[in-house]
Formats: sequence, structure tokens, C-alpha cells
Amino acid sequence: MAGQQFQYDDSGNTFFYFLTSFVGLIVIPATYYLWPRDQNAEQLRLKSLRRVHGRCLWYRLRLMKSQQSIVPTLKKAALLFGWAVFLLLAYKVSKLDREYQEYNPYEVLNLDPGASLSEIKKQYRVLSLKFHPDKGGDEATFMRIAKAHAALTNEQSRQNWENYGNPDGPGATSFGIALPAWIVDQKNSMLVLLVYGLAFMVILPVVVGTWWYRSIRYSGDQILINTTQLFMHFMYKTPNMNMKRLAMVLTAAFEFDPRSNKEATIRPTDNIEVPQLIRELGNINVKKKEPPFCYPYSLKARVLVLAHLARMDVSEELEEDQRFVVRKSPALLQEMINVGCQLTMMANSRGGFHAPRLVTIENCMKLTQMIVQGLQESKSPLLQLPHFEEEHLRYCISKKYKVRSLQDLVSLKDSDRRSMLRFLGEEKYDEVMAVLGSFPHITMDTKLQVLDDEDSNNITAGSIVTVTVTLTRKRMAEVFEKEQESTPCLAEEAATTEEAQGDASKSKTKVWQNKSKGAKKTAKSKKKKLTKKKATPAPAKTKQANGNVAGNEVVAASTAVAKEEEEEASDKGSESDEGEANKDSPSERDEDSDKQSDTEVDEMAGDDEEEWEALQQSIQRRERALLETKSKVTHPVYSLYFPEEKQEWWWLYIADRRDQTLVSMPYHVCTLKDTEEVELKFPAPSKTGNYQYSVILRSDSYLGLDQIKPLKLEVHEAKAMLDNHPQWDIPDTEEEDEEQEDSDGIEESEDDDEDND
Repeated sequence: MAGQQFQYDDSGNTFFYFLTSFVGLIVIPATYYLWPRDQNAEQLRLKSLRRVHGRCLWYRLRLMKSQQSIVPTLKKAALLFGWAVFLLLAYKVSKLDREYQEYNPYEVLNLDPGASLSEIKKQYRVLSLKFHPDKGGDEATFMRIAKAHAALTNEQSRQNWENYGNPDGPGATSFGIALPAWIVDQKNSMLVLLVYGLAFMVILPVVVGTWWYRSIRYSGDQILINTTQLFMHFMYKTPNMNMKRLAMVLTAAFEFDPRSNKEATIRPTDNIEVPQLIRELGNINVKKKEPPFCYPYSLKARVLVLAHLARMDVSEELEEDQRFVVRKSPALLQEMINVGCQLTMMANSRGGFHAPRLVTIENCMKLTQMIVQGLQESKSPLLQLPHFEEEHLRYCISKKYKVRSLQDLVSLKDSDRRSMLRFLGEEKYDEVMAVLGSFPHITMDTKLQVLDDEDSNNITAGSIVTVTVTLTRKRMAEVFEKEQESTPCLAEEAATTEEAQGDASKSKTKVWQNKSKGAKKTAKSKKKKLTKKKATPAPAKTKQANGNVAGNEVVAASTAVAKEEEEEASDKGSESDEGEANKDSPSERDEDSDKQSDTEVDEMAGDDEEEWEALQQSIQRRERALLETKSKVTHPVYSLYFPEEKQEWWWLYIADRRDQTLVSMPYHVCTLKDTEEVELKFPAPSKTGNYQYSVILRSDSYLGLDQIKPLKLEVHEAKAMLDNHPQWDIPDTEEEDEEQEDSDGIEESEDDDEDND
């Protein structure tokens, strides 16, 4: 019986298989993930954005980075070297395959398969004379020749070769270990142990420990845990936080502390440049001794943020630090909003402390817009556009135009807009209009319902209300085009209405004569109510103005009204007479009522089917939304002073602006390209009545594009719980049948006992 044999690779051939596989497992995934993307595609994308975003800071920095960076070249060189090693090893392995070909004695003797016995013996004598060791030949070659001769002439050896591929019979199964034999050689034992100990006892624990220590310091959004705790402390301490206090809390984040973040730096020149900026900015609460606001890193970050909002020029060294602080701020403000939502939910569920006010969370959102656009709170949103300066705003806010927002600028006619912006040249005006046309125009549709309920439109106390908000994004340029298309139509409509008014004044026809019968009835009922009241002042005024002519017209009108009332009464009388004459028999009335009930049942069934289909579609839509992952790359934001390309995102939430509280938590919409559907859920109030909420959409990038839509909520009393639901009611007939079966069984058993007796 064949055994098993394990042996190290003395020749080193098996080791090449292991090495080729190992290099391939590294090179192939690394190429997929690390190979630089097509730089031509990135250049084309930047070229397409140049007309609109050419003046943005992030665009200029991206162009400089793409021209100066050598990282893609180094990545390509390293990956190409890895592929060269992999292909070299694969070629080496392909050459080693020849050593493991199947044993064939005919090839050893240089004979064709099927040669006769005499030819085999003759060839053996020739080769033995040539390779016999006594004749000066190679001993190993002669042994192979003798083995091949025996395999073809000896019957037992021939059977072993045909059955096992070896003339000597079945041998031991050999398993090669893909490591060279020198690794287990006693001479190299200390060196091998040293390498193993260094790799698995020093390097691996250090790498894993360093990664673990760094990862536990950050949250899932890559924000330091200490920063999150800092935000929670100050939002709990100050529920109502104004903009100045909010900027202080933001810049106290540990991301700006060099002891917690190596990207942050404190320079020796800060002692000279930062106090100079403080004097230029004015009052920024420098003397406040509350930690950590008084720490140098916090003061420096606060000064840099305020200088960015004021669009002040700083030195080159401070500009680099300012870009770092500004780049980090939107993510930190988003974390502050998340902390405020967590505190609000804790206050609603547990109580015992005040939740952050709505104004605090909205100030976080507004500060994000201000930092992205580099504008102070009191500045005009028009300064987001290129070539607009403070001195140009007086042309916009004049009494003639009264343009104070982007929407006002969009709603102007093109001629008025050109006249107002005459301080711009033709090229600058075209650039301003291109930028304004790229701004988003959002339409928001809301639908209020209670899912998983029999009556989805009936909101009861304590029920879970779902507000489905459909957001549709368009460019402002499309709004321009629609306005230009609608302007000729409006002019034609105005002309036709003027002509109609002129014809009406010429003919002097009375309006009530041209109305339909239904309209006549409503007008008559209104006139009846008016005739009951005293109308003496009106005739007196008309008489004073127009003399007796007006009085005659009033009398004629009153007589006409009286005639119409008589005609209406006669019509009602005739209709009632016809109704009494056309009354059906009781059987016919029953048939009509049955038909009406059947139609009502069919309509109810159709409504139920529609509601069921709508519910199934909403469930499928939610399941697809959970499974698919949408890209967060939406539309690049136009920002003149933000140092990084930012995508256009939004916040959507429901609030009670009267009580200054959040009704639903803000949902960060990060995937709005064209259309997005968002579901906001909140519990209905516990008391019945009418409630007035607001659905609020806020941009995290642009100033002046926020939207507020009213949401009316009518809460009814919850339905009473049924003690005995019909589903669990057992009919009396079933109980009687069971009792009858039990009694029959007892009687049968008694009869059987009597028969046995």
C-alpha cells in the first residue's frame, strides 16, 4: 500500500508556485484600486466646469495640484514593477512544468510507441554501449535506460507502468512544501527564528496597535470622539446658542489642536500675525477665560474663520492654516447638528433637561452656508456671484429694481437686468448669468399619510405620521428659459384681455345674462341676501353723482331681480310636481337602492385595491432604497473662497416654528441629482386639534435658497380598542355542534356499557 511523504523543496521549484500566487494576490487588486484614473477624463471634466467655476478657489487649486503632483507617476511605476515581477515568475513556472511530465519509456529509448521486442533490445544494446559507466558514460542516464528496457521487456514491469505510470509499482504520495529546504536547515535556524520573531512579535503587534489606537479616537464620520463630547457639553450647557457663541464652540474642536491632530500646526510667527488680525477684526471675545476658548489653538482657529467670513487677506503661511480650518468646518458643523438631534431625542424620551432650541440647530446650518461661501451673516446673498462687490449693491437695492436676493434677480426681465448690471461689461455679465444659471432651483411636493393603517389619511393621536417629500432639482437657467417662453404668451393674453374689455365696454352687455343656469341660481341666492339688507346709501350716492338716470337703472334692476325670483319659484314648483308624479313603486325603489349599494361596494373595493397597490409600491421603493447605494456626487458648488470641491447637499426637516422645536430630525439629503424622495416620520401629538408645522429645506452650500412650506395637521381622537375582535369570535352554532358531538359520544359509550352488561 502506498504511503505519504512530505518533503521540503530542495530544488526550489515548488516555491515559485507559492511566490507567483502570492505576488498575483497583491498586484491584481492593487492595480484595480490604486491605478490612477484616466487623467484625460479629469482634465475634460475640469475643462467643462471652467466657464462656470473658473474663478473658484478649489478649481484653481485642483489645476495646480494636477500639474505638480508626481504621485500618479509613482503609483504607475510601482504597479508596473509588480506586474513585471509577476510575469517573470509566471514564465519561470511555465518552464518548470517540463520536469513533471508523465514517464514514457519509449521516449527514454528514442523509439516510436508500439516498437517490436527485437527493436527494443537492439536499441538498448546501442545505448548501453554508449552510456554504460564502464564505457565512460553517465550512470544516471544508463539507469534510466535500463529502467525503460525493463519496463518494455519484463511483463511485471510493463503492467506496473501501464497501471501506475511507474515500472517499480505504486510509490508513496509525495507532498511538496513550497518552501526551500534552507529555511529548515540547522545552520540557518537562528536567523529564521529571528525573522519570525521580528515579524510576528514586534512588527505585527505595533501595526495593529497603532491602527487600533487611531481608529478608536474617531467616530464613524471621522470626527474625534473628544470633539463630539465637547459639542455635547456646550450644547447641553447652552441650549439657545447665537452665531458668535457657535463660532467659538466650532473652533474649539480638537481637530485644530496640534496635540490631537498632526495636520494642525502652531507656528512661531502666530504670535505676531494673529494679534494683528484680531485688531483688524475687532471684538471677538479675546478676554474670555473659559477653557478651551482661551487656548492658543482655539483662538487662532476662531480668528482664521472670522477672517475667512470677512474675506480678509492673510499671509501665505496663515492662508495654508486657514484652508485647513475652513476645509474641516462643514463636517464639524454636521457633527454638531447630529449632537443637537441626539440631545433633542433624549429630552423628548427621558425629559429632565432642556433640548437645544431650533434656532441653535438652524444657526449651525446657516454657519455652514456662510463658511462655504465666505460671507458674514449680515451680507447680501448677491455677493455669492462673481464680480459683485459691496459698492455694486446700491444699484440692485434702488427703488427702481429692489433686488435683494437671488430670486429677485432671476425674476427680473432681461432688459431690466442688463440695465441694472450696466456696471459690468458684456463678458462679465455673461459670466454672472452663467453662474446664476448653474444655481439650483428646487421644487418641493409633500404628501401626508399614516402608513400601515386602514385609513391612511386619518391622523389620530399618537400615530406615526409619514411625510413623503419629493424634491425636484432644476437649474436656474431652465427658469430663465421658461420665463422667456412665457413672456410672449403673457403679452398676447394681456392684449386679448384688453380687447375683450374694450368690446364689453362698447356692447355694455350684462354679465348675468351670459351665465349658465347653475351660476344663475348662485347669483340669485346672493342677490336675495343682498335685497334683505338696506341699500339706501348706494342709490343716494349714485343719484348725487348721475342724477335721475342712476335711480332709474336701480329700479329696473330691482324689477328684473323680482322677475327672476318668480321664475325660479315656478321652476322649483314644476320640478317638485314632476318628482311626485314620477315616484316609483316600492319594489322599484328597493331595486334602485340595491344597485346603488352594489356600486358603492364596488367603488370601495376599487379604492381599497388602489390603496393596497400604493402601499406595496411604497414598500418596494423603501426596500430598493435600502439595498442600493447612491453616489454622493451630485453637483459641484460654486464657491469663490472654499478651498475644496464640495458637492451640493441639503437638509430636510419638520419644525414647529411657534414653539421653536424640532418635530422630525434633519435628514441630510446627499444624493439629489434630479429627483429624490424622502420620508420624514414623527409621532402625532397626543392631544387632538389642529397643528401648524413647517417643512423646511436648507442648503448646506448656498445662502438665500432655503424653502419653507407650511404643513397643516389635523389630529383626531384615536379609535377605541375592541374588547372582542370579530376574528376571535366563535359562532354559537359551532359551539352547539361541539357540545352535541360530545353528548352523542357520551350516550354511545353508555349504550355500549349496557349492552356489555
